[in-house]
Amino acid sequence: MFFARSLPATVLVAMALSVPGLAAAQDSGLPTPRFVSLRAAEVNLRTGPGVQYPVEWIFQREGLPVEVLREYRTWRLVRDWEGTQGWMHQSMLSGKRTFIVTGKARTIRAEPDVKSRAIAFIEPPALGELLSCPPGSVWCQVRAQGKEGWMRKIEFWGAYQNEAFE
Repeated sequence: MFFARSLPATVLVAMALSVPGLAAAQDSGLPTPRFVSLRAAEVNLRTGPGVQYPVEWIFQREGLPVEVLREYRTWRLVRDWEGTQGWMHQSMLSGKRTFIVTGKARTIRAEPDVKSRAIAFIEPPALGELLSCPPGSVWCQVRAQGKEGWMRKIEFWGAYQNEAFE
């Protein structure tokens, strides 16, 4: 007991994460990495997995997609589309799949084909909802700006290139 109290919390967390099975005992069982979205309009990003760690960043955009890289108890190490990483509590995350437009203005199309009719144009960093990504396809069905259509996975951040879901 004396040994544990004399070590800084960061060392204890590092030790727990390095012992196989210790941290995994309380994980969600969901795969990592995976995409999720922010549940609230204001979410703290911390330097470590706990409220004792300082807030490094505050996200202010509900629905923003983030990638869960690792889990530790009720905390998730996440990364945003710009590469910012930190820890947030699982209660601040939603399983709702969203995307963020990256690069330049993109086209939402009527069908999963580059020659298909344009339904809407969407500019970065606009958010949208991912409805499905069919198996073996580079396209995902999306909803953004009140329109439903198709976008290629390379045109947004929020889905893996080989990922499929309905």
